[in-house]
Amino acid sequence: MTGATGAIGQAICKALAAEGAQVAIHYSRNRVAAEALLAEMGGNGWCLAADLSDLTGPQALWDQAATKAGRLTGLVNNAGIRSEVGVDALMDEWQRVWDREMRVNFLSAVDLSKLAIVHFRQHGMGRIVNMASRAGQRGYSSSAMAYGASKAALINLTKSIAQSHGHEGITAVALAPGWVRTDMAEAYIAQHGEAAALSGIPIGAMASPQEIGEITAFAFRPSQASLNGAVLDVNGGSYLR
Repeated sequence: MTGATGAIGQAICKALAAEGAQVAIHYSRNRVAAEALLAEMGGNGWCLAADLSDLTGPQALWDQAATKAGRLTGLVNNAGIRSEVGVDALMDEWQRVWDREMRVNFLSAVDLSKLAIVHFRQHGMGRIVNMASRAGQRGYSSSAMAYGASKAALINLTKSIAQSHGHEGITAVALAPGWVRTDMAEAYIAQHGEAAALSGIPIGAMASPQEIGEITAFAFRPSQASLNGAVLDVNGGSYLR
């Protein structure tokens, strides 16, 4: 479970633990939050540190998880960052932001998915859940195009895994949330007001992290193999397709 110490990551870990899973809780720097989460889950898992902005991070994380668990049955690619850079920025700044955004949001998931597929083959089956975004489906603002592009790529990765490896018992699902009540959402509200954040959501409310956790846990149930390749929209009706 990558990016486990944020609001969405914590909710997913708790939901998976509630269904009996042992969860490898990934963190980059916030060890205190990871250990507190593990304690809240009754110690049902492990805390693992890795820097997914580094090329070696995914392999290091997977090796730690496999050593702790022995057999792994699922992967949640949830780690993500959202940076802004304008098209008028200097080229080196533009490239730096795009490189880091794609590395953390997408390429780390690519590497972990590769490792997962090879591991799952050895053990008969496994499931991957990728945390995409509404931004990857409908496009995004000019200053945050890197975020939207990385999430769109994650959706395509999910579908490719589903089509290519479903016959091996290796299935993949993507979630595409709109606004979720996280620190990022609260920062936007503080700057622009809640009405601006909710204006495009027909139900007039953001999703809660707990909703995302529940849907993720549901997607991991063995009975839900036919969700293979699905992109589950969790956006309150703000994007319909």
